[in-house]
Amino acid sequence: MDESDIVLNMEGICKSFPGVKALSNVDFQLKKGEIHALMGENGAGKSTLIKVLTGVYEIDEGIITLNGKKIIIKSTHDAQENGISTVYQEVNLCPNITVAENIYIGREPMKRGFIDWNTMNENASKLLEERLNLKIDVKKLLSSYSVAIQQMVAIARAVDISSGILILDEPTSSLDSNEVKQLFSIMRKLKSEGMSIVFVTHFIDQVYEISDRITILRNGELVGTYAVKDLPQMDLISKMIGKKYEEMVKENKQLSRDYYSNEEKNLIETKQFGRKGTIDSFSMNIKKGEVLGLAGLLGSGRTECAKLLFGIDKSDHGTLIIDGKEYSYIYPQKAIQEGLGLCPEDRKAAGIVGELTIRENIILALQSIKGIFKYIPMKKQQEIAEKYVKLLNIKTPSIEQRIDNLSGGNQQKVILARWLATDPQILILDEPTRGIDVGAKDEIKKLIIKLAKKGMSIIFISSELSEIESCCDRVLVLRDRKIIGELAGEEVQESNILRTIAEGGNISA
Repeated sequence: MDESDIVLNMEGICKSFPGVKALSNVDFQLKKGEIHALMGENGAGKSTLIKVLTGVYEIDEGIITLNGKKIIIKSTHDAQENGISTVYQEVNLCPNITVAENIYIGREPMKRGFIDWNTMNENASKLLEERLNLKIDVKKLLSSYSVAIQQMVAIARAVDISSGILILDEPTSSLDSNEVKQLFSIMRKLKSEGMSIVFVTHFIDQVYEISDRITILRNGELVGTYAVKDLPQMDLISKMIGKKYEEMVKENKQLSRDYYSNEEKNLIETKQFGRKGTIDSFSMNIKKGEVLGLAGLLGSGRTECAKLLFGIDKSDHGTLIIDGKEYSYIYPQKAIQEGLGLCPEDRKAAGIVGELTIRENIILALQSIKGIFKYIPMKKQQEIAEKYVKLLNIKTPSIEQRIDNLSGGNQQKVILARWLATDPQILILDEPTRGIDVGAKDEIKKLIIKLAKKGMSIIFISSELSEIESCCDRVLVLRDRKIIGELAGEEVQESNILRTIAEGGNISA
């Protein structure tokens, strides 16, 4: 490697927290005008390395060199002063002010002691159009635009602050395919202008589409840095999880061959159940020990079905039957009492309670069932939490660790633990593997199969059709907020699901 190409060199980086060595002697190099993917399982150390680089954490040991000069980054302000900016997965802007204000907040152009609104709006429009090829009204509130546009605004702000390094942390997790293409076009444009981009993602196909090099971390240590063209996808996965991909696939196939439900009795059934303006009337059923998939494109109605079944949204017509009991509508506490559990699509907003500990998050649903006057004793809480931390291999130094200190995959496992602690009959999993690494995905899929074998019924929602294929007995296919087809047994294949979506009905139709 030509040393003159290197803009950033992180050497021997170490960072520890109580009970955890998050980074151990990690090296990372970034070249001028490259897109460099940072890969690894949840808990591998990616977020910690980014936070060290952006001044959220101070390093314990190691050296950071920028453009050949040693630097010390003690704050996010230090990082920005050195031309390093970050755009996080959750857009960290203010929805209640304008696009222009968001871009220049804290850096507003002034005239005679007052904000120069005309200059600010002109500069914002020019920045978005020239750097990101985006034409929007910058005088509108940020909240009036889609998540994708909001993310572009966050990137514009970061680019305007940064003079050389842009870090994109899971930028595509909430984008559809067209929005991803738009983002990649912007990334290529910035790269051509000489900007260096660190791209953190779990989407392997996207890494190979956009990146030049890949650095892989595992358990806080450096596995290696590779040119994309020299690292086949199977090798990438193997290096990330420390196990050959073929072995993992074989294990899944062995698990998935003998768990299919032979029960006849329906645990849950709907008859023309729906909510006007949210989801069309649908009739469905699920048997004991069955894994029922809900598949469809973004906005097809999968999550709306889940919310209706769990009572987050109130149905306005039809019937829901749970273990023989009929309801015209249901509400979450009653759903829990009837043996339902829901792991929501957005674990950050609707799943975890960030300021609470792992123990407190795990016992939440169980305490809700018992009521506020039947407090679960602390010793019992600890026993429950320790049981599921061990069962689900949740990586934490203590059950008293705040959940927001965990990686995304481990947070997802805590939410699963919360519902497993209630011993549910039916578990609704809405995108349980979104935004987590292949190793954690593998563990969750194995758990789904094991729970089904023990008699639990599972409704499994995923955008990744390969996961639907590997886990489900049957699949209901949705499009435009309607159930348009059903696949069962050997029919459950990615190609059949896609064809059903495209043709608008069952593959036999």
